[in-house]
Amino acid sequence: MSFLRPSDEPSVAVRQLAQWLEATDPDPLLIETSGSTGRPKGVVLERDAVVASAEASARRLEGSGRWLLALPSSYVAGVQVVVRSLLAGHEPIVVDGLAVARAAAADRTDTPAFISLVPTQLHRILGDPVQIAALARMHTVLVGGGGLDAQLRARAEQEGVHVVVTYGSSETAGGCVYDGRPLDGVELALDDTGRVRIGGPTLFSHYDADPALTAECLVDGWFLTSDTGRFDETGRLRLTGRIDDVVISGGVKIPAPAVAERLRQHALVEDAEVFGVPDVEWGQRVVAVLVGTAADPELRDWVGMVHPRSWAPSQFVWVDELPRLRNGKVDQQAIRAAL
Repeated sequence: MSFLRPSDEPSVAVRQLAQWLEATDPDPLLIETSGSTGRPKGVVLERDAVVASAEASARRLEGSGRWLLALPSSYVAGVQVVVRSLLAGHEPIVVDGLAVARAAAADRTDTPAFISLVPTQLHRILGDPVQIAALARMHTVLVGGGGLDAQLRARAEQEGVHVVVTYGSSETAGGCVYDGRPLDGVELALDDTGRVRIGGPTLFSHYDADPALTAECLVDGWFLTSDTGRFDETGRLRLTGRIDDVVISGGVKIPAPAVAERLRQHALVEDAEVFGVPDVEWGQRVVAVLVGTAADPELRDWVGMVHPRSWAPSQFVWVDELPRLRNGKVDQQAIRAAL
């Protein structure tokens, strides 16, 4: 079976996807996942699923227009930026690095502008008043590819930036849940363990050359994600972690994402990830990898103020920056290997 593999070169990817959208009987897309938490997978997406996602996005945002492409064009988030822009009748504008303001200035029309970012990009942009002003002039800034810290979102919104947080994956043709609510046609459910299940017209068809994994993850029309969550009192989906993110230390189950989120809330911590590593005495010990300048005892107390003291990391590893993949996600595999 032949596939269209979107190019890493943005201008080439735009041409590829424009022809793909117009083709009478197009080959499916083959999107390789980032592999941030494991080996990359080849996700096969039919055109109908990709278009269904883009059209549902426009309906939810109540607008369409030109998109700025600040993400790799070979990953699903970048593909969707290109597709949304093309379906709206506009070629996307490629953003060089974080030069959002310069890219936005290249569009001399009154067409509404949109951009999709990962949290790290938003964090860096908020350090530049000119870039912030460019974001504030846009219709919507989608932020996906990882959890967005509440304080970071609040900073952006105080500057007049319209932020919408997305959740999804290559298997769902990109973001399919906006600010906790599924796009039109997308179905959400939780199993007894809190595992998130997704259904609807945006789902992938299968994993390339991996029927066993396909059968494991596509069950009765549902995609079984590796994420856990809950529905809050308003019915919005709140992610709580991944099914393999619980560290069991001394018999205590510790949700690593909750500890990492608490650490990021400290004024002297710029970024943090939390892992369990093998330990002879405890089975696993909780290790925090951080960027910042806070003192270890202070951070243990900080975690213990809102969580059980037993959740506090027993070891802190300070680094200049967390390793990241091309799409902006933290390279958890690299961190685990180093630990």
